[in-house]
Amino acid sequence: MTRAAEIRAINCTNCGAGLDVLGGGRVMSHVCGYCGSELDAQDNYRVLRRYADLVRPDSPLAIGMTGTLDGVAFTVIGTLGMEESWHGEYWRWVEHQLYSPTHGYVWLSWEDGHLVWTRKYRGHVDPMWISTDRVEAAETRPTAYSRGVRFRYYETTDARIAFVEGEFNWRPRLGDRSTSVSMLADGAMLSYTGSAVEREIELTTYPDQAATLAAFGADPRPRPRRVHPVQPMPDGGTVRFLVTWGLILAVFSLVLGVFMSALVGREVLNTGPIPVARLPAEVTFELTDTRRLTVIEVATDVSNSWAWLELSVTDPEDEPVFEVGREVGFYSGRDNEGSWTEGSRRTTFRFHPAMPGTYTAELSVPESETWQRGGAAIGQVRMSVTEGRSSGFWLFLLGGLFILVGVAAALRRGIRRRARWRGSDWVDEDDDDD
Repeated sequence: MTRAAEIRAINCTNCGAGLDVLGGGRVMSHVCGYCGSELDAQDNYRVLRRYADLVRPDSPLAIGMTGTLDGVAFTVIGTLGMEESWHGEYWRWVEHQLYSPTHGYVWLSWEDGHLVWTRKYRGHVDPMWISTDRVEAAETRPTAYSRGVRFRYYETTDARIAFVEGEFNWRPRLGDRSTSVSMLADGAMLSYTGSAVEREIELTTYPDQAATLAAFGADPRPRPRRVHPVQPMPDGGTVRFLVTWGLILAVFSLVLGVFMSALVGREVLNTGPIPVARLPAEVTFELTDTRRLTVIEVATDVSNSWAWLELSVTDPEDEPVFEVGREVGFYSGRDNEGSWTEGSRRTTFRFHPAMPGTYTAELSVPESETWQRGGAAIGQVRMSVTEGRSSGFWLFLLGGLFILVGVAAALRRGIRRRARWRGSDWVDEDDDDD
């Protein structure tokens, strides 16, 4: 017998509360949200049983809300609070039965801050059924195929009903149990679900969270911290594009950087050794290349000592170009691991000349000091100037950034993959989750 589809409201035959009838003509039971009575929708809503003191689980959805999934209008008609326990641990989630006059009955579940959409799957699946016994006997992670997609075993769930309210196209009872063997692919999950009365294959997908909540008029919820297994992976084609082109552009940048660094330029000054006693000293040099860099290198003879160098440069119009101070230091010795050295006796200054002509450099050593008794204080300096130098620094940096883009894309996909499979109960450590 099928209940008349035109009924829109009833009064609970136990407590008299007004109840909306939302689920169409195939509804079999209606659990009153006021007194907890289960009513037989196929037999004048007579009372079948009562559930007292049920605590409604938290969910952004409620019975009577209407929204769209994949362009189809659905109404929330029933709510189940589900529970699974294992060795003292509990997992809880909420399943809402939805109804559409054109597309029938589906489930929209609230799990760990995620909405997931489940409906019966009518496509061909190979194998047609995977039982818990088959999973337990398997030496490798079981797989299933449907429409060219490979699904791999994720988990087995033994769930019980802990809360029930609203209309259903079957007769759920408090404490009823069902077992699901879940198989995961990218962005979808197939579940072989069996209970005491039926077996079904169901498909679960991940709708747009904010859009779905908004479509049903539900309040926004904070973004969950954990990744849900059916959350879509970052697009594989995009990741391959970023990795491939990141590598290509990185190689191009690095090769160009090496080429630019190989342009050694032309030496325009080499002072030879200058005793520190003669400092500060001024030297002049002629520059003609204003397109590329000019490099000033100062070499010292510090040994287990350090010195503070100050260098100022003025242009042909006697205007300051730069004035800078820098420390040089070189240290060496032996320890139980052998000989060691640290620091450098040289330092380099680079600038881009604005005009050709005669430039003046002034070098001084206002401060120096030895390290330990074996140190030798600075005794002399040597200055050289080279014009027309090119630097590959920015190209090397750009190449590094291209590499980071590719690595970040691949790493993000790898992290998401691991996060999706983290909840799997398959324990073979050698298995490669994909």
